[in-house]
Amino acid sequence: MKPLKKEDIQQEVFDLYDDYAHNRLDRRGFIEKLSVYAVGGITVGSLLSFISPDYLNTILVPQDDPRLDSKTITYESPKGGGTISGLLSMPKNASGKLPGIVVVHENRGLNPYIADVGRRAALEGFISLAPDALSPLGGYPGNDDEGRTMQRQRDRFEMLEDFIAAFEYLKNNENCTGKVGVVGFCFGGWISNMMAVKLPDLGAAVPFYGGQPSAEETAQIKAPLLIHYGELDTRVNAGWPDYEKALKENNVDYQMFMYPNANHGFHNNTTPRYDEQAANLAWKRTIEFFEKYLKV
Repeated sequence: MKPLKKEDIQQEVFDLYDDYAHNRLDRRGFIEKLSVYAVGGITVGSLLSFISPDYLNTILVPQDDPRLDSKTITYESPKGGGTISGLLSMPKNASGKLPGIVVVHENRGLNPYIADVGRRAALEGFISLAPDALSPLGGYPGNDDEGRTMQRQRDRFEMLEDFIAAFEYLKNNENCTGKVGVVGFCFGGWISNMMAVKLPDLGAAVPFYGGQPSAEETAQIKAPLLIHYGELDTRVNAGWPDYEKALKENNVDYQMFMYPNANHGFHNNTTPRYDEQAANLAWKRTIEFFEKYLKV
């Protein structure tokens, strides 16, 4: 059987995967529903394999990239989970201090994709910290299914405190200028929005397809926002009209981009939800945004 291509897959399969990835469908239910689309020589196994993350062949910046100093560090989150580990990355032989970026993972811990994004950010001339909110439970377990199960055991507001503590760690790092922003994906998009709510000195926030704060919370935002959504992500996008209204009413500095025909997770290059054109454009905009607000 010839390998599956993205155009072979119906949109309903991506929507099913979104339900499964966000704990609205257990694995048994996911596979049962997936079987409906196993037709015309396409098996459930081939569908499951195709839509699952491929971390082996998708890394853009290797762990040992000679252009970077990249290492695992720990810091304290007294209001959150205690001792948190994270990947700290910065350009090798950087001249002078650098602005910082907190990179926030999805709902499954610090997997290889998010660690890679942390290194990508560092290559753009920043010091990045990609924390693992699963640290109190032993850290990312090596696969996303177990990672999602573990992350459900933690309170999301306690995890928010872990990322706020990461902001403080970076802000006070000897290699940082003190200007720090945040970028996050899915769960991390919600964290990015909420860090903008909670931190009046946050330099900039870039939520990718993240859940939105309430109108009351939005009124507290001081940081500029760059907001990315995928057009096909109807679940998350449903919250945008109210968020936009609150942003306008409170004169928050924001930009929002809706990427045509892009799914939730379109930046994640390890799954077929990845949209290369949208991902590259969104990342270009993200780096330019951080350069504008953090490198001043």
